[in-house]
Amino acid sequence: MNTNKHNDTSHIDITHIRNFSIVAHIDHGKSTISDRILELTHTVDERDLDAQMLDSMDIERERGITIKSNAVRVEYTADDGDVYQFNLIDTPGHVDFTYEVSRSLAACEGAVLVVDATQGVEAQTVSNATLAMNANLDIVPAINKIDLPSAHPLEVKQEIEDELAIDSADAVLVSGKTGEGIHDLLESIVYTISAPTTTPGAPLKALILDSYFDEYRGVIATVRVIDGFITAGQNLHMMAVGDDFLCDGVGCKRPCEVALDSLYAGEVGYVITGLKDPAAVKTGDTITWLDNPTAKPCDGYHEVKPMVYTGLFPTDTKYYENLRDALEKLKVNDPSLTWSAETSIALGFGFRVGFLGLLHMEVVKERLEREFNLDLIATAPSVNYHVYTTDHTMRSITSPQDLPDVTSIDRIEEPYLTAKVIVPPAYCGAVMQLVIDHRGITGDMVYLTQKSVELHFDIPLAELILDFFDQLKSRTKGYASLDYEIDGYRPSQLVKLNILLAGDEVDALSCIVHKDKAYPMARALCDKLKEIIPQQLFEVPIQGAIGSKIISRSTVRARRKDVLAKCYGGDISRKRKLLEKQKEGKKRMKSIGSVEVPQEAFLAVLKVGDE
Repeated sequence: MNTNKHNDTSHIDITHIRNFSIVAHIDHGKSTISDRILELTHTVDERDLDAQMLDSMDIERERGITIKSNAVRVEYTADDGDVYQFNLIDTPGHVDFTYEVSRSLAACEGAVLVVDATQGVEAQTVSNATLAMNANLDIVPAINKIDLPSAHPLEVKQEIEDELAIDSADAVLVSGKTGEGIHDLLESIVYTISAPTTTPGAPLKALILDSYFDEYRGVIATVRVIDGFITAGQNLHMMAVGDDFLCDGVGCKRPCEVALDSLYAGEVGYVITGLKDPAAVKTGDTITWLDNPTAKPCDGYHEVKPMVYTGLFPTDTKYYENLRDALEKLKVNDPSLTWSAETSIALGFGFRVGFLGLLHMEVVKERLEREFNLDLIATAPSVNYHVYTTDHTMRSITSPQDLPDVTSIDRIEEPYLTAKVIVPPAYCGAVMQLVIDHRGITGDMVYLTQKSVELHFDIPLAELILDFFDQLKSRTKGYASLDYEIDGYRPSQLVKLNILLAGDEVDALSCIVHKDKAYPMARALCDKLKEIIPQQLFEVPIQGAIGSKIISRSTVRARRKDVLAKCYGGDISRKRKLLEKQKEGKKRMKSIGSVEVPQEAFLAVLKVGDE
C-alpha cells in the first residue's frame, strides 16, 4: 500500500491529546493512582478493576512494585465539555529501573510527580524529578495518601519547593486509595501539560519506546508517533536496524489491546511487525515509511551500561539453547539486558549476564524461570573491573575466572559510585558507620528540612551489591532512601578468593574481594558452606585460598558406618583390623569420590553478612 495516498484525518484533534508519565519514589502509590484514573474515566468497568491493573506480571503483583513501564490510553471528558485523549505511562520507582523511566519520559510532554504525604521527598523523587526537568516536561505535583492519619501535606508541599525547586502552589492533594482528588488531578493534566506538536504533511516518524515478543504475531513494538500516521498494510522501514516490514496491524492498550484503523501524530500505541527475529526490533529506533522516509530519525536513547554481572546456568546442560532463546526474547522487552557465553567446570555451559542492579537481576532470573520454564543456577554477582597488566595493556573483566595470574597484574581498578541517602537526622551516625564499613568515603551533609538530611558519599559498586541496601534499611528502620550513579574507576587492592572442596577449586564459588576483607570473607564463607554441603562417606575439607596460600578451613565430617556392630566381644585386634580396613576404604573413596554441591551453595557468598 502506498503511504503517499493516505490522507485519512478521522481522528482526535492533536490539541486534545495529553501524553504523560506518572513518576515517583518506590511505593509512593503510582499504580494505585493509575487504577483510580482508569476507574474514573470508565476505561475499565468497576467490576473488572483489579488492584495494580497496569502491573500485569505476576512478579509485579507479588512484590508490589512496578518493573515495566505500561502505556494505556484513556478518554476523559473535562469540565469544559471537551473529550481529551490521555496516553498514561505508569513507570517503575526503584533505582534499578531509572533507564525504564527515562525511556518513558521521551514519549511525553508532561509528568505527574507523585510524593507520599507521609514520607515526603525521597531519593528517587529527586532523581525522577531531575529526569523530567532535564527533558523539559511540564510537571504536575501530586501529593498522595492524604487519607492516612500520619499525612502532613503542607510540610510535603514545602519540601517540594525547597528540595526540587518546583512550584507547589498548584500541587494536587489526592488519595489513590479512596479516589479523593483524582478528578482535580485530571483537570490539572488538561490545563498544565502541553499538547504534542507535529509538522503537517511530514512523512512518518515514530519512536519505538518498548517491544515484546508474541509467539504468533512476532515482535510487537510500542511507539510514539511524532509525524505522519501508521495503518495496517503499509510498508515500513526501521532506520537504525535497516529492516523493512509490512505492518500487520496497529492499536492501543485500554489496558487490554484494542485494534485501531490507524495511529496518528501525537498518539501512543502498538504496531504489529510480524517479525520473528527478536533482534530485528531495537528500542529507540525510528519507524518511517519505506517509499517516503523521514529525513532525520528520532534521537533515540543512550546505550545503558550494566552494573552487575552474574553467571546464569541451566541445571541441566541440555537446556543451554533454551536459555539462549529465552534471553533473546526477553531482551526485546528489556533492552538493558546484555550477555555473553561462559563455561564453568562446576556448572557447565551458561551465560555471563549483565544487569542494572540486584533487583533487576532477581526479577530477570525469576522471569526466565516462570515465563520460559527454565530451572537456573545463578552465581554470586560481580562488577566490571579494569585490570592493568605489566605489559601495559588493560583488560575489562566481569568474572573472577578471567582474572590473570597475580604476577602479571600491575593494578586493578573497580567502579565507584557517588551516592546520596536521605534519612532522618537520628540515623546519620548509623548510615555513616555503614558507609565506612563498606569501604565508602563520606562526603558532605545537607539539612533539607528539620526532619531530613541528605548524606553524600563515594562507595565501591562491589560493596553496594552485596548487603548494603538491606543493612541500610535495617539500621534506619526503613526510613532511608538511596540513589546513586556511576563515578568512574579507582585503583584498589583486590585479590581473587578461591574456594576449594576436597582440594579441588570450585570456580563458580570464586570471588574478587578487597585484600583487607579477604580473611573474614573466607572464614565466613567456609563456615556457611560447611552448613550447606551435605555429609559424604568421607571427610570433606572446605578451604579458602588466595593463590597457593590457604587462609581458612572448615571440615564436613564423614558419615560414619558402625563396622564394630557385629563384634560382640573377642580380641581387640579383631576390632582394630576392622577399623583399619574402614580407614583404607575411606581413603580410597576420598581419592575417587566427588562432592555433590547443592544449588544454594552458589549463593552462599550473598548470605555471608546475614548473621
